[in-house]
Amino acid sequence: MPDNSIHVEIYSRPGCHLCDEAKEVINRVRLRFPFAFRVINIETDPDLEKTYREQIPVVFINGNKAFKYHVDERELEKKVKKLWKPSIS
Repeated sequence: MPDNSIHVEIYSRPGCHLCDEAKEVINRVRLRFPFAFRVINIETDPDLEKTYREQIPVVFINGNKAFKYHVDERELEKKVKKLWKPSIS
């Protein structure tokens, strides 16, 4: 895991094509600015399913909602870049 404090989470479910597209965008940005990334399957939790059923994908950066339905690559990069601190060796 990268040693900076950026945590990106996506609320998703299997078979969601918008979620798959969002994950691809997130992974591309991760190549440039490493951060922790977690996929949360809303189908594993009834409360999450109820809350996010019609809204997925929903992306949070450090606990703050950043995107819903569509992740804009430039926008995500901008948000992550603001928080990103390269590791000092």
